[in-house]
Amino acid sequence: MTTATGLSFDQKLANYADLLVRVGVNLQPGGRLFIWAPLDGAPLARLVVERAWAIGALAVTVEYQDERLSRLMYDHAPEAALDYAPTWKLDEPMHQVDEGYSFLTIMGSDPDLLAGADQERIARHSRVMAQLYRPFNERFSTFEVNWSVGAMPVPSWAARVFPDLPPEQAIQALWEAIFVTSRADQPDPVAAWQAHVAQLARVREHLNGRQYRALHFRNAHSDLEVGLADGHIWAGGAGPAQNGVVGVPNLPTDEVFTAPHRDRVNGTVRASKPLSTRGTLIEDIQVRFEHGRVVEATASRGQDVLTALLDTDEGARHIGEIALVEHDSPVARTGLLFYNTLFDENAASHIALGRAYPFTVEGDLKAAGGNDSLIHVDWMIGTPDTDVDGLRDDGSREPVMRGGKWAF
Repeated sequence: MTTATGLSFDQKLANYADLLVRVGVNLQPGGRLFIWAPLDGAPLARLVVERAWAIGALAVTVEYQDERLSRLMYDHAPEAALDYAPTWKLDEPMHQVDEGYSFLTIMGSDPDLLAGADQERIARHSRVMAQLYRPFNERFSTFEVNWSVGAMPVPSWAARVFPDLPPEQAIQALWEAIFVTSRADQPDPVAAWQAHVAQLARVREHLNGRQYRALHFRNAHSDLEVGLADGHIWAGGAGPAQNGVVGVPNLPTDEVFTAPHRDRVNGTVRASKPLSTRGTLIEDIQVRFEHGRVVEATASRGQDVLTALLDTDEGARHIGEIALVEHDSPVARTGLLFYNTLFDENAASHIALGRAYPFTVEGDLKAAGGNDSLIHVDWMIGTPDTDVDGLRDDGSREPVMRGGKWAF
């Protein structure tokens, strides 16, 4: 089938695989690549592997993951199994980082996989595994190696996004949405990405030059002041790993983001989109912050999951990321709720409960006021009527966004 862009489905799929390898992880000749993919992700994974070999990769490995096994564990495993974290699961990825592997994650999961499951059991095992993988995640989050995240439709996900379509049509429609938002439908997707990340770089450079003390968010349902970490750094789009190779961690991406100060967030904020996390949909999140801490949090659906997230550890009630996204980004223009943070976070400005990224501050993260936690959960707060002001040390304010669009 050929669509309005003039490209067939197979051409766009090939473009997408090429983007994941050449733009996402930016695999180099002689490089090593490790791929995580869902069981249904084999067709895309094979194309990615083909591209990697064509570039001249030294090693390419794929690990397929069956998400239903997680639900079986939460429903049936004995209590002791929830506290068991086999250390061999950490050994392999740590060894791969030592060898300079690039990591590509192909997402594709059922948004309702864990609906109705025991949230205490989920939270308990999630904490144990987060502790196990902490050494790996620390190396990952400092870009010791290149990594990127893409996605592939699976039937359960497609049915959630397009509930009124027959299964095959739903999968096709979700593929088209992925192609559009990742620019794989363009005649020259790599050139399109080069232009896009250049624009994000200009926004980053402007914000880094201003070094605002805080950002003030206002819309019909939110009035939130987010203090920024000392020596904060705006990131987003493309960036180099420690090896100097420039990649794009998320495909798609339309955000610029930085680290808030964990103790300088005050006010109220309402989510502009539902949050899909831990296999559950959390709707109508409303939160009140005092001195950086969540002191009140409600949701019309998924309250138990929201509470479990906030109770993960002390840092889970503080935020580790503030991100700005224009309200008419490619993801937003689809008009879809993807039930997947990779896409939904690029439809609106957002904040993240939990851990800050070390590369978003100069020097020591803790000393700069950055937050630490076992979790990092993004949820969307931006709307078409959102205004954002940058607050200066001298008490003055400057427009950053007006009506959800850049104001500079």
